[in-house]
Amino acid sequence: MTEHLTVVDHPLVQHKLTLMREKDTSTASFRRLLREISLLLAYEVTRGLELTTKSIETPLEPMEAPILDGKKLALISILRAGNGLLDGILELIPAARVGFVGLYRDPETLKPVQYYCKVPAELEDRLTIVVDPMLATGNSSVAAIDLLKEKGAKNIRFLCLLAAPEGVARMKEAHPDVPIVTASVDKYLNDHGYIVPGLGDAGDRMFGTK
Repeated sequence: MTEHLTVVDHPLVQHKLTLMREKDTSTASFRRLLREISLLLAYEVTRGLELTTKSIETPLEPMEAPILDGKKLALISILRAGNGLLDGILELIPAARVGFVGLYRDPETLKPVQYYCKVPAELEDRLTIVVDPMLATGNSSVAAIDLLKEKGAKNIRFLCLLAAPEGVARMKEAHPDVPIVTASVDKYLNDHGYIVPGLGDAGDRMFGTK
């Protein structure tokens, strides 16, 4: 991928996103929609994966058929909300290696605080896709990618459901080599660091917490 920012404007993505934005959408429906939209977004974020060929036998004749090349890709979920995207993508790419980075946003400073990190080995040889539904201030995403680069990751992509212009700018400043794939870039961040119009707190809506 060469574009720093890709907004997936597919009609099904936009339709499902609208349903997720509605404040009266139930927890069960929100969770189901997030899983469905993650599958659609995964098609875009995995575009351009390297291929090789292998010899196979079809029922009619032998052929050289395309197949993914290199080590299994790594999916890294920024806890906890990232797991909502992760589950759907794993349905599409069940052989992917999975890691987790635990970060929470300090409500006063809006800065990320790390509390957990467990990632696959040999990140330097894997495409690494970082998933988090919301790219708001960008601080947590930048911190997670800083950490992954320290652990050897070189080919990184970031997948989110919604982004704020402030978060996109922050990511481009800190990690211009990391493409962003999202369903929407919304208007702005409010004083509490929430994306507007957004959809509220993705983790709370997915898990039914406040």
